[in-house]
Amino acid sequence: MFDDKTGADAAFVEFDRVQKSYDGETLVVKDLNLSIRKGEFLTMLGPSGSGKTTCLMMLAGFETATSGEIRLAGRPINNIPPHKRGIGMVFQNYALFPHMTVAENLAFPLEVRGIGKSEREEKVKRALDMVQMGDFAGRRPAQLSGGQQQRIALARALVFEPELVLMDEPLGALDKQLREHMQFEITRLAHELGITTVYVTHDQTEALTMSDNIAVFNDGRIQQLAPPAVLYEEPMNSFVAQFIGENNTLLGTVKEIKGDTCLVQLDHGELIDARPVNVSKPGDRTRVSIRPERVETNKARLQPGAHTLKAQVLEFIYMGDIFRTRLRVAGNDNFIVKTRNAPDQVRLQPGTEIEIGWLPQDCRALDA
Repeated sequence: MFDDKTGADAAFVEFDRVQKSYDGETLVVKDLNLSIRKGEFLTMLGPSGSGKTTCLMMLAGFETATSGEIRLAGRPINNIPPHKRGIGMVFQNYALFPHMTVAENLAFPLEVRGIGKSEREEKVKRALDMVQMGDFAGRRPAQLSGGQQQRIALARALVFEPELVLMDEPLGALDKQLREHMQFEITRLAHELGITTVYVTHDQTEALTMSDNIAVFNDGRIQQLAPPAVLYEEPMNSFVAQFIGENNTLLGTVKEIKGDTCLVQLDHGELIDARPVNVSKPGDRTRVSIRPERVETNKARLQPGAHTLKAQVLEFIYMGDIFRTRLRVAGNDNFIVKTRNAPDQVRLQPGTEIEIGWLPQDCRALDA
């Protein structure tokens, strides 16, 4: 185990200019710089092939960085084998030994570390109780459900009290309800135990629910690193806006920029105000982004300064807690509005012509 001699806010895990290539030509991870604080729950989020799992595997020691340095508690670990890094690991397929009982599966990483029998038994019991599986010590993995196996895999990663736990799509095989329950369980345990956690997923809801910070990967690079609320409310480019949550986009051209507002002429002809994010001058092409829940369909509720556009209702979908309405706006037939199922909320009828509006600060002018 590594001694952390750094301050509370100093980096516990560091990727310093890390690159990875499997064939010597194509980089799957490109010049990665990333710092993770002790006790932080960081999620690496991105589509398949974005480089997130490769980064996790380099941190675990199952892959070697082509260039750059990975440090844990200030010490380079590039050349340290996986079993000497003191890192807990949870895989999607659980990776439990089928011929061993649950207790034997948990005792194995303790035996490897030379821990005596009585201490092993004590640690195994504590880890099983932690995941509410104390009664299952004598069973084999085949006698457990998927959710129970995942709890055992989590307990095995925690049993030797690591300071860092890595999780690779650990809930991918579970049904929705159990998956959501385990999201809260994992987050609670990580925070209660003060463990630094690096979690890989392509599920944006999971990332938003669980993380202190999220690193959004695409094409081998981090597109944005931020807390969930900032990532959702303030995406820094079109990829992040599209990948995190649902998002409406309208293409246009910047006409002028004044301070924190820009005037955009949409390709359909309408003029709207937006917040300039990564556009810099008149003539820049832009993709303006507006979240479905920030669009108001009731003119009486519009705040002063709201911008309005004409829209046609194409489809109304009742979803229980929310209403989801598809509109035609500025030539876009897939403009979505989400409204809460409140007693005074109007259910819009297909074919109706309406006016919609939003505040300029909720509309972001991003790269086209």
